[in-house]
Amino acid sequence: MPLDPVPLRIARALSREVEGMRFGSPTTHVYNPLDYAAEAHAAYLSRYCRQQARTLLLGMNPGPWGMAQTGVPFGEVSLVGDWLGIVADVRRPACEHPKRPIDGFDCHRSEVSGRRLWGWARDRFGSPQSFFEQFFVWNYCPLAFLEASGRNRTPDKLPQSERAPLFEACDRALEALIDFIEPTHVLGVGKFAEARAQQVAVDGVIVGSILHPSPASPAANRGWAEQVEKQFASLDIPLPD
Repeated sequence: MPLDPVPLRIARALSREVEGMRFGSPTTHVYNPLDYAAEAHAAYLSRYCRQQARTLLLGMNPGPWGMAQTGVPFGEVSLVGDWLGIVADVRRPACEHPKRPIDGFDCHRSEVSGRRLWGWARDRFGSPQSFFEQFFVWNYCPLAFLEASGRNRTPDKLPQSERAPLFEACDRALEALIDFIEPTHVLGVGKFAEARAQQVAVDGVIVGSILHPSPASPAANRGWAEQVEKQFASLDIPLPD
């Protein structure tokens, strides 16, 4: 199926906007996988971003072993390749953190959040086509931020002077994507993403959240899939038997 130009234009415009932004200490490295993993991200949009998917799942930003490697939100390498069927060349960023190398699809680290999210989608829906008829997954912010130690720095921890222009660009992209997909629900994967979706506040779209699958969450470690299925049920979002 040919690439729909609308999602690709949204991603490219967002990538251009954020590429020129600068971030100060303690951020030392910034990764933009919409740039160096553009081929994989375009393949993801081409295959799976469909109008009238019922639910948009909105993540925060790339994880170091997920989207930062593959260009796919929550993009745990093995599931992106084996289940989503996406494998592409990934360039190295111009400024690479020595403790967080970008190995692309040769990365041997596992992104636990992505393994949980895409593993649940595989187990519940069987095929990617069935999942994406109902859902689409997008990260609010396309950038990954690293400190000198290699520690991940999330967008909410940035100072206001850095957050404001970044969030303005991300809000515009999110609004454009919602206008294209026309979902009934936008669900933040975690409370940060829910709050950003509420700022966009598209009329007629229900905004909520589901539990984030991070291993740093004690709740997620007590059976993430079972808990989010209960959350979907409470929102009247049907799942296949």
